[in-house]
Amino acid sequence: MEQVSFGNTKDGQEVTNYFISNCNGMKVGVTNYGATITSIKLHDKDGIERDVVLGYDDVLGYQNGTCYFGATVGRNCNRIADAKIELDGVVYELEKNDNENNLHSASHGVDKKIWDVLSVEENKIVFNCLSKDLEQDFPGNMQAQVTFEVSDENELSIKYHAVSDKKTVMNFTNHSYFNLGGHDSGDVLNHILQINASHYTPVIDSKSIPTGEIASIEDTPFDFRKAKEIGKNIFDDNDQLKYGNGYDHNLALDKKGEEVELIATCYCEKTGLKMDVLTDLPGVQLYTANFVDGEKGKNNAVYNKRSAVCLETQYYPNSVNEDNFKKPIFDAGESYDSTTIYRFSVK
Repeated sequence: MEQVSFGNTKDGQEVTNYFISNCNGMKVGVTNYGATITSIKLHDKDGIERDVVLGYDDVLGYQNGTCYFGATVGRNCNRIADAKIELDGVVYELEKNDNENNLHSASHGVDKKIWDVLSVEENKIVFNCLSKDLEQDFPGNMQAQVTFEVSDENELSIKYHAVSDKKTVMNFTNHSYFNLGGHDSGDVLNHILQINASHYTPVIDSKSIPTGEIASIEDTPFDFRKAKEIGKNIFDDNDQLKYGNGYDHNLALDKKGEEVELIATCYCEKTGLKMDVLTDLPGVQLYTANFVDGEKGKNNAVYNKRSAVCLETQYYPNSVNEDNFKKPIFDAGESYDSTTIYRFSVK
């Protein structure tokens, strides 16, 4: 297990970057600041090492950044309408940080915390953090664990476990921005993407809150059931794409059950790198870095619009307030457990 200093936070706390790896040369960087993925390095079809996720050189980049590069997002990811939830008749007002909505639990999300390291191995690391009662305006003292593990099959598995002492919302995701051409290789419009979803959750307007409908993707730009280039329909004359400035929508996955299964595949012909996504969650937020603009990243890279694709596995956006969606509400003592896997190969 390699570990290096990742700099100090604004208030002087030292942060570490850890590197887990396998026998094939796959190497993943994760930091205890926000339980964040900082790098995923793989060898492409020509044997060239590529870092396939966007990120920063040190902790201050992540602390100052607004893109959530690689972050563990919680206790609720995505948007909550009007920054308000109601549990057992009690209304909880949340921080408004996105068009009057709460996005990614706002400024006190677990992505802003320094997590404890419970254990480390060559290919595995376990982080833990406490989110105190009402610290993020959500009820309950919540203990959360995230386990990152690299297998010899080039799988990066992310396992979440959380429990609260009060009824609360728990809905986690990882917000890695993937570019299989390399983090500094430009846009991903030529990446080939396939997603096992015949429905999606259209949004009301540019605030990106779902209407509550689970709509068919038939004859829409959101039909990725057959593999196609990400850029094929991204500029279509479509109100939903205009609202999101591109793809920033939840797709309702065609899952056979509640176990981990393959839900998406992404491929870059230039490098031959392929990524499969597997999860036990019901939805995936497809986001094409629509609001990244001149972001200064690691190794002097500058990231712009469409420079990556995010496949954020999760419960549907605003599901806590929407009766038509499965709700990520857990009783006191009830365990939240979920697994998402990013599996890489060369073809």
